[in-house]
Amino acid sequence: MSRIYNFSAGPSMLPVEVLEQCAAEMLDYNGSGMSVMEMSHRSPVYDAIIKETEADFRKLMNIPDNYKVLFLQGGASTQFAAVPLNLMKTGKADYVVSGQFSKKAFKEAQKYGDAKCIASSEDRTFAYIPEITPDMVREDADYVHVCYNNTIFGTKFPQVPNVGDKVLVADMSSCITSEPVDVTKFGVIYAGAQKNMAPAGLTVVIIREDLLGTEKEFTPVMLSYKEMAENDSMYNTPPCYAIYVAGLVYKWALKNGGLEEMKKRNEEKAALLYDYIDSSKLFKATADKKYRSMMNVCFVTGDADLDKKFCKEAEAAGLSNLKGHRSVGGMRASIYNAMPREGVEALVAFMKKFEAENA
Repeated sequence: MSRIYNFSAGPSMLPVEVLEQCAAEMLDYNGSGMSVMEMSHRSPVYDAIIKETEADFRKLMNIPDNYKVLFLQGGASTQFAAVPLNLMKTGKADYVVSGQFSKKAFKEAQKYGDAKCIASSEDRTFAYIPEITPDMVREDADYVHVCYNNTIFGTKFPQVPNVGDKVLVADMSSCITSEPVDVTKFGVIYAGAQKNMAPAGLTVVIIREDLLGTEKEFTPVMLSYKEMAENDSMYNTPPCYAIYVAGLVYKWALKNGGLEEMKKRNEEKAALLYDYIDSSKLFKATADKKYRSMMNVCFVTGDADLDKKFCKEAEAAGLSNLKGHRSVGGMRASIYNAMPREGVEALVAFMKKFEAENA
């Protein structure tokens, strides 16, 4: 078997042993005589899968009992509408715009009420996270929305923003399960699974129970948190196979030390790459040091043609998907939980060789 190091921002690499288990169970899951792809979501076999997946996710994230876990569809982008539809009781909400996805979430929320951008880092191409203080939040705002890790620009909130007594909503698509998180500091956490948890198709929502049941009357049933919670994510056919894979990934993380160990590994990988970039005369990190992401490392040479050459030669060397997002260019190495340290070591070795040859 020949596998490359896949630095894609998403869909991204999964743990090899998870993929091997998926392969082993593809034709016959647990003696059922069929694949998880084929079985009814109403069957006792699948009921056990989704319940065990939720239990392991709760254990991994240390989710309190007064929070519901929803397994939904539509990607995190659908939550840009679901959040204001469910939480905008007074019709007002405050948004922090720290990247492309938080900007899209803000724009979507404006369709449903008075959404206000209270802070932005667009003035410097989202190279930093704007500081937030409680006095910036409107007294009658129903919630404050943030994107916790910015995949495209490689930045992350260094700590949970202080929004006073307001409900904090966070898009954690590209950093969920990468480190411990105090769930109680958030009213809602949502994440697309295709970066750190499972294949594309699954979106996970963690919501405090007291926030259920206040959706606007015209909220589509598929976007109603209350409806989905009351039906245990089974209002319709859920993304069955992606939920199954997510469950395997949660077990893998728990077996490997949980989120404390994930954080330790991720910090070590990120430090290895950032330390080299900071010492390099050719490469430069694009995000301010204080706000750098552990998951998405963005860098440039300063020469667009050289960037293209780097990506092409890296691909040939088995280091795939290093091209930066089309909106910013340069390079981006996404080093989620499943990326082994050896992959980052191989990337740094290649960067050193490339710098020596192109200095």
